[in-house]
Amino acid sequence: MPKDQNASLSVSRRDVVFNGKIWDVVSETFDYQGQKLVREFVAHPGAVAVIALNEQQEILLIKQYRHPVREYLWEVPAGLLDMPGESRLEAAKRELLEETGYIANDWQELIEFHTTPGGNDETISIFLAKDLRLQGHDFELEGEEVDLEVRWVPLADALSSVMQSQMRSPSAGYGIMALAHQLGVSIND
Repeated sequence: MPKDQNASLSVSRRDVVFNGKIWDVVSETFDYQGQKLVREFVAHPGAVAVIALNEQQEILLIKQYRHPVREYLWEVPAGLLDMPGESRLEAAKRELLEETGYIANDWQELIEFHTTPGGNDETISIFLAKDLRLQGHDFELEGEEVDLEVRWVPLADALSSVMQSQMRSPSAGYGIMALAHQLGVSIND
């Protein structure tokens, strides 16, 4: 079975080309098989996403505006690893509560992936959350989160939407396909 491998190449120079609010653009010079190569990429703090599953095999989706693609996307709750000292699991719990008002008693790691390994170093860890309860929250959402729509959707329907390119969020796609595989769920026609 193919398996990605870590590599420790010597980086001789690293410059921040652009310092952003959430991520930076960096330029690195590194040695690769006797050559000095220069690559620019987005240096990202990483993120987490949550597939929240209820007893009816429905998953919790959110619809959120994403400006770079000028679309409202159906996604799973997700967010940045931007709180110092916070574990990936703690970040996933925080994001589920912040974006949906739900908390979960049962958590497990589902899958992890690199979003765009040729252009950034972001890795997203997706967690499965079960045994959910609506708690609500007492803070106001900001920016593109102010009009989030939250909806329970049958897992088979969400899988069908991903496979027909109707739902194109990579976190949702990866997480939905991983969970469907784990549970033996197939596409509804």
